[in-house]
Amino acid sequence: MNKPISFFQALLLFLFLFGCNPNPKNQEIESPTGFILKESDLPEYERDIDHKGLLTALGDRHDESIRTGEHIYNNICFNCHGNQEQVGSIPTAFKFWEDTFKVGKDPYSIYQTLTRGYGSMPPQVNLTPVEKYDIINYLRETYLQKDSSERYFEIDSTYLGGLPTGTTTGPAPKEFKPWAEMDYGNFLINTYELVGLNAPERERSSGPSPLPDENLINANYAYKGIAVRLDSGEGGVAAGNAWMMFDHDLMRVAGAWTGEGFIDWQAILFNGSHNISPRTTGDLHFENPVAPAWANPNTGKFDDPRFTARDKRKFGPLPREWAHYKGLYQYRDRVIISYTVGNAKVLETFGLETLDEQPVLTRTLNISPSEKLLKMRIAPSGTSVALVGEGAVLKNEGGFTVMELVPSSSLKIKILIAKSGMNGLQQYAKTSNPPEDLNLLIKGGPARYPQKLTTLIQQGSQEGPFQIDIMNPPFDSPWKNQFRLSGLDFFKDPNKGVICSTDGDVWMVEGFTKNSGKLSWQRIASGMFQPLGIKVINEEIFVTCRDQIVRLHDFNGDGETDFYESFNNDHQVTDHFHEFAMGLQADEEGNLYYAKSARHAREALVPQHGTLIKVNKDGLNTEIIATGFRAANGVCLNPDGTFIVTDQEGHWNPMNRINWVKKGGFYGNMFGYNPPADSTEAGMEQPLVWVDRERDQSPSELLWVNSKKWGALNGKLLNFSYGYGKVFVVPYETIGEQVQGGIYELPIPRFSTGVMRGRFNPGDEQLYMCGLSAWGSTQPQLGGLYRIRRVDQPMVIPVGIKATTKGIELSFTDELDARSVADTAHFTVKTWDLLRSRKYGSKHYNEQTLSVTKAVLGKDKKSIQLTIPDITPTWGMEIQYRIKDEDGKDLKGLIQNTIHQLGGN
Repeated sequence: MNKPISFFQALLLFLFLFGCNPNPKNQEIESPTGFILKESDLPEYERDIDHKGLLTALGDRHDESIRTGEHIYNNICFNCHGNQEQVGSIPTAFKFWEDTFKVGKDPYSIYQTLTRGYGSMPPQVNLTPVEKYDIINYLRETYLQKDSSERYFEIDSTYLGGLPTGTTTGPAPKEFKPWAEMDYGNFLINTYELVGLNAPERERSSGPSPLPDENLINANYAYKGIAVRLDSGEGGVAAGNAWMMFDHDLMRVAGAWTGEGFIDWQAILFNGSHNISPRTTGDLHFENPVAPAWANPNTGKFDDPRFTARDKRKFGPLPREWAHYKGLYQYRDRVIISYTVGNAKVLETFGLETLDEQPVLTRTLNISPSEKLLKMRIAPSGTSVALVGEGAVLKNEGGFTVMELVPSSSLKIKILIAKSGMNGLQQYAKTSNPPEDLNLLIKGGPARYPQKLTTLIQQGSQEGPFQIDIMNPPFDSPWKNQFRLSGLDFFKDPNKGVICSTDGDVWMVEGFTKNSGKLSWQRIASGMFQPLGIKVINEEIFVTCRDQIVRLHDFNGDGETDFYESFNNDHQVTDHFHEFAMGLQADEEGNLYYAKSARHAREALVPQHGTLIKVNKDGLNTEIIATGFRAANGVCLNPDGTFIVTDQEGHWNPMNRINWVKKGGFYGNMFGYNPPADSTEAGMEQPLVWVDRERDQSPSELLWVNSKKWGALNGKLLNFSYGYGKVFVVPYETIGEQVQGGIYELPIPRFSTGVMRGRFNPGDEQLYMCGLSAWGSTQPQLGGLYRIRRVDQPMVIPVGIKATTKGIELSFTDELDARSVADTAHFTVKTWDLLRSRKYGSKHYNEQTLSVTKAVLGKDKKSIQLTIPDITPTWGMEIQYRIKDEDGKDLKGLIQNTIHQLGGN
């Protein structure tokens, strides 16, 4: 989209479409015509708009205009207005597919409504003329043109000739960057590349897969970078003008920079860019290379002992006995880093001072006694450095200014750093404030996000066995959150839960079970690195981030996180965009499990790429359980201690996979780390089912039903669809050691986001789900929260499947009509093969329609025996049926499954 809209313009349009009136009583505002603004109230340019030119130009920029209008609708309006399939969160909001425009249905009349406001619709004073006609164009083409009624207005030359003439198209649209306008708090963890004002062009490899590795050995990546804002002001890290970057793999300050813009926002979860990490913007005052900042206490050397990848770069944290990141405290807008060096404990914070109107960057360290001499690289030689405090000296060593500490003493040191050549820094150090006692700042402080936000629950009343409640988050939050929700869990009090978003937040949400019709939202954590899983264990909150598993601590009882404890940071993080850390589950002993994706279209660099990972309950050890995944979106922990991990179509994955995972198993991605020599199907574990892209573009996490209210589905297996916003039942069987089965879509509408995670609430025993649309989903809304309630209606859902040498046996939740089942014309069975290769995905091969020669209803009246003489193992099978339930109600259904082995008769 070449001309996106600004955040404030989008907000104004949201208010218009939302039906909100800032002056609800219309006191002396509404003109006699019904418009809120008189023509004399409008900007001068509105009196000289070339309406004919703007409408005519839509033909030349049709695709761009529709994309712009669609972008506005999907990201700002959809959550309230919905569409024909999904009811919006505000039932009274204008329904573009059926309601009648009050002013007029032609484009100019709709333009006047947008510009001047009408009734309860406020005027869009910040929406440009081009943007108004883009949204009008989208609404006309999407909702009006396809309508058989007379709501659609045909534009012809007579109409165009009658429009007001003018010479201008108004101001140019401004860019819409919600990722850059969000208040993340005063820190944001991510992978960053530090560059200066004259940064070289990014090296981007191309060609057939696997793509070759770029030469990034000299690039300064902070793979686990904590970007901290140094200057004061509102808006968080993105609104600052000065920053320090701390790399918690290496306990180094990677660099510091000043200027406008923070970063360039080039990343898949920022502006949607693939295969790229964000770069710093502005003036880089100093930087340190990708190497340990503290010398090994046992040797006094800075040699990097970490894992060396194929491209010669090193990844992962330093050994714990050398240095270890403990976490991050927050006090007001202050960030205090906690780590150890040897047996010494370190607290460190950053600041900004000035000398002759030039920035002086500060590092304040409180260090407990050490048994051994400690030394730390501060910056390359030539950088201006001075110390405030006692017990440390500066030396030049190996091209760096090194701080050497006196052992066996508690120290408080402040380091002053400025650009090379700054005069007077040593003299300034004599008058700079002494180093703070940081222990005063780690006990909790005032709430940073004191507002509790309230949203309404839209109660569903759909026909059938399930009703859907829409529980949208507060999209109008004061921090401009995007609410791309990626995980949820509940406390012992089932009315309370926690929800994380991939934008870095955790929210405490109340109101799930008290049926007040409202939810209360409190932002309790922010700034974390792409959270994609959350778990409450003994009332403590654990969050899966790309760089670590975080345990949240609230010291003063205000709900907000005062300490982001690094429960485990063994994660091997590279610069690649695709290596998401997905899901979080815990076994009865308290061990944690998550999945880590591999690099897209590239061979793995580190052992953790494409793996299922276990973290011991004490957080001290990480173990790889299984390998060979490409894009493993979450983990399901099975009652027998095994796991289910989904995977996505791509290279070496001819279709999406649902995998019943065994310890030590390899699951097919030959671009993974150290794959087996055998690249055939015999060299990998087979999936439970190959999920066809027509059924689901991208499966996410599975969940066992744990609810008596869900009747015959209690104890059954569900699969969530990130790609299409669906929920599936997974009927399966086990033959020998192979689990095989299929998927059946629940009879509910698609959700407006991709569905990521779900939990059954122990209080009301209903299913709660959250979702997002951020990469590779067809669903339009950025984020959403939903509840599926089981009601007292027959389900008639297939929950069991068996493949035998004679055919297929299907088991249902409810009784069926024998006569309709006996008609073999009511069943269609198709099969196909797939080709697994290094290429992306696979088309269908050897498609066949198998003859069903007999269909018999079982004695329980809930099972069907299909006789299929030509049945054989197959990659893909599709079973369609048209039958009746015991009450004569027509039923249509489709099961898509895989057969690896045929069982006995």
